[in-house]
Amino acid sequence: MRKMMLATIMGLSLTFFGCNKATEKTSENEAHSHTEVSTPRGSGHDVDGWCVEHELPEKICSLCNSKVAAEFQKNGDWCKEHNCAESQCFTCDPSRKEKFVAQYEAQYGKKPPKP
Repeated sequence: MRKMMLATIMGLSLTFFGCNKATEKTSENEAHSHTEVSTPRGSGHDVDGWCVEHELPEKICSLCNSKVAAEFQKNGDWCKEHNCAESQCFTCDPSRKEKFVAQYEAQYGKKPPKP
């Protein structure tokens, strides 16, 4: 009887208080778009560590990750007009994309996925 009550209390506790992992995952996913809308992993957004949507390595995509964006802003590398890192602003300078495509090709031996 005592074990049954303990199991019930633990179950209810998890129901009410939950687990931080869901909260952490939501926070991570919220940073995956221009408008801060959730884009879950596995949806074609991140392939081989590549942000398909923005054509950049995922770990440095200033459009997907607000922490990364803050670092670029802190270092003075920010395009205010297009709201992304200046060094990643393909609108201002389309040739910048070539650098990232070359990095992907060198690492994976193939062209990056198209957006």
